[in-house]
Amino acid sequence: MLNSTYKTIHTDYVLWLGTLGFSEGTVNDCRKQANSFFEWLLENQVTAVVQITEQHIKSYFNYQQKRPNKYSKTGTLSVSQLNHSFIAVDKLCEFLHQMGMSQAPNPTGYRLKVDKQARIDQIVPFTQSEIKTLQANIKGTYQKLPYEKREAKHEQLQLIFTLYYGCGLRRMEGANLALEDIDFDRKTVFVQQGKGYKDRIIPMSARVYNSLQEYVYHFRHKQQAKHRKLFIDPIHTVAESLKHLQQTCDDEATKNKRLTLHILRHSIATHLLQNGMSIENIALFLGHSSLASTQVYTHIVHQQ
Repeated sequence: MLNSTYKTIHTDYVLWLGTLGFSEGTVNDCRKQANSFFEWLLENQVTAVVQITEQHIKSYFNYQQKRPNKYSKTGTLSVSQLNHSFIAVDKLCEFLHQMGMSQAPNPTGYRLKVDKQARIDQIVPFTQSEIKTLQANIKGTYQKLPYEKREAKHEQLQLIFTLYYGCGLRRMEGANLALEDIDFDRKTVFVQQGKGYKDRIIPMSARVYNSLQEYVYHFRHKQQAKHRKLFIDPIHTVAESLKHLQQTCDDEATKNKRLTLHILRHSIATHLLQNGMSIENIALFLGHSSLASTQVYTHIVHQQ
């Protein structure tokens, strides 16, 4: 629990990030990382931002690199997770200076080098057969829920595969999609402010088109939600539903693989490459600004 001083700074920091035009995903990540940093400071008897020194930041970075992470195979935070933490704290230091705190520590610029091969090794996409198995098992999830709630969960699970596998969206790209972003006349999905603050238009395949029509007209328009986003539930709840789906699988390989929204994006990219799509077209489909990012999938296919 943060004290009143940190709560105020935390709120102002998040608002500042928003005014600079950072994406919702970046702002949310920095919000969480800053909260963790403030909690660590309080545990170490640093109760106000004016007390923060460069040594405190160094100690926190060292703590982050050693602290356990139960979701990691190595038991610690990944390089990507650590760099996200470092970036958020650096931005916080920058914010404090912007607010006139000249005695605040300067941004460190400290980042860990990403091991490209290790990053590739961590990506284990699902096969096309496994994707079909997962989709076939959607109706078998949440059997203990009342019919209406169970059907709503099933609809959102199917939408996950439509957007994250069928359209190859990133986590927050799918989370931010609204009803107005779906153009059935042109058969396109409009992704606003994707990574790098770039908009892009994704053509719908026949399967995506039919799935979205079913979802929008037979389910979403009938809901009494107070927002216009495609997903009714918050994205963390939506992502959590994949774990429930995975547990319905009889195949141990499918059940034990790591299944996330981003893994579905990796999976479709891999399958498109296996099916003969050019690396240039896959890059356009995924919204990559550089072919180097897309080349990762050639390494994954070769490993398989």
